[in-house]
Amino acid sequence: LLLRWRRRRGLWKKVEEARRRQERSLVQMETAVQRFREQHPSVNAVSILSLPLPELSKKLRDGSLPLEHVFYAYVGKALQIAIETNCITEYLQESETQVRKAKLTEKLGLLYGVPVSIKDSIDCEGHDSTLGFIKNINKPAAEDSVVVQVLRRQGAIPFVKTNVPQSLISYDCKNLIFGQTFNPLLYTRSPGGSSGGEGALVGGGGSILGFGTDVGGSLRFPAAFCGICALKPTGNRLRYREPPAMNVLFWSLPVVAAVGPMAKDVESLALCMRALLCEDMFNLDSTVPPLPFNEEVYASTQPLRIGYYETDFFTMPSPAMRRAVREAKQMLEDAGHTLVPFELTNVDYMMFNFCVRGMFADGGASFLKKFKGELEKSSMGVFFWLAKSPSWLKTLLSWIAKPFHLLMSFIGFLSFFSTVDEVWSLHHEIEEFCYQFVAQWKKLNLDVMLCPMLGPALGIGYPGKLSVAVSYTMLYNVLDFPVGVVPVTVVTDEDEEELKGYKGYFRDWWDRTLAKAFRGSAGLPVAVQCVALPWQEELCLRFMKEVEAL
Repeated sequence: LLLRWRRRRGLWKKVEEARRRQERSLVQMETAVQRFREQHPSVNAVSILSLPLPELSKKLRDGSLPLEHVFYAYVGKALQIAIETNCITEYLQESETQVRKAKLTEKLGLLYGVPVSIKDSIDCEGHDSTLGFIKNINKPAAEDSVVVQVLRRQGAIPFVKTNVPQSLISYDCKNLIFGQTFNPLLYTRSPGGSSGGEGALVGGGGSILGFGTDVGGSLRFPAAFCGICALKPTGNRLRYREPPAMNVLFWSLPVVAAVGPMAKDVESLALCMRALLCEDMFNLDSTVPPLPFNEEVYASTQPLRIGYYETDFFTMPSPAMRRAVREAKQMLEDAGHTLVPFELTNVDYMMFNFCVRGMFADGGASFLKKFKGELEKSSMGVFFWLAKSPSWLKTLLSWIAKPFHLLMSFIGFLSFFSTVDEVWSLHHEIEEFCYQFVAQWKKLNLDVMLCPMLGPALGIGYPGKLSVAVSYTMLYNVLDFPVGVVPVTVVTDEDEEELKGYKGYFRDWWDRTLAKAFRGSAGLPVAVQCVALPWQEELCLRFMKEVEAL
């Protein structure tokens, strides 16, 4: 007991140290901004913050806007949003030195002088990538991840790192080290996750361009919940080189992770992709295919043939979600595009067999190992208990839970594979699923797809209870398709009234909880997903731009 007490005390000391570092970061930001304002009292930060990224970038490159004015305008705004939402974990103080050095640069990259924010899990040299784990405190990265290196070479200035949920396997944003991050639009709501700190900072206007990762919707949830845009590219179109802490989270990973940008508008995402898809990216990581940004595809005005669906028949959409797709469909048709119904099947099997059983193919043993010695197990207590249970107990519980379809499936698929042959069979099934999906896409001769996005933002604490609601986003990680999120409407009083009749497809505890999580959301943004086939990010962005304009 004494040894256990000493170990826990040591862990709490590390947590307190990390929190003090976070507090020091905010003080450093405040001091830097105050010093700059005293030296330059006439700078209009509001006008700088109102500029869209393409215009801001142009002014920085032609010298009509000084780097320091832009940098400290965003540091000041980021500080304000951090105090309101608790989204920043660390200030990268060396960014001030980078600003001074950038003025001496002759070769100006596409993102010259642009301040950018970086998700906690993406390595920045000399700074921790904690993933919300105490064991990762005081383990600074030895070098920048590939995407950060390319950003620096393009002139961008990474200036803060942002909060994440513990282990990243959540679409909320809370961990024991840095606490809960709040939605800048409504503090009682979650900002989404796992790139929740980025969503809150960009959504609140404290960053003009942010970078996160996506293994099941981790870019798209924060974008949708905070009313901004995001792009999840094909898994290998961009690379960020996962931190060592990430490498052993899963024993088998048929669900493909991706790194991507978040911004207020689609044109900013396109500018970012132009900058990143360059020789530096291809040379630094040879696994990235040398495909530069295709301007012709992005700039095309040819009418599109667009597939669409209003529901996946697994998670019943909220009235606002369904209306968002219908209104976008009607506007696209009125603009001259062709809309074709697309039918989804077996989403429940995809969710539990491909995602849950695929990601935790060893019964969750590798995942559990990462939590060993941690002070808390996030909000996944039931999952941990099930993962540690013997196979006979899982079988028994699965049989008892038969009347509750989702619970039975979850318990049944959280069993480990007993042979390597079973693992190979699963991967073959996933390949077959992807082949059938693409075949249906080709049969309908589609260019892109319009889909629902879970929303509006759920109340704090609800995402942990509703992990099954990731079906709309997880599908495109399994397929490894590029997909973007664009806000298109807000929840109305009529949506709220219609929500009173929401029952869900299974009419179980999860459906009732989701209905509660949706309530009281009038005025909050609702988004749609825009999807393209693998390696067609430019077409995806072109479609997003069309939806945004309409």
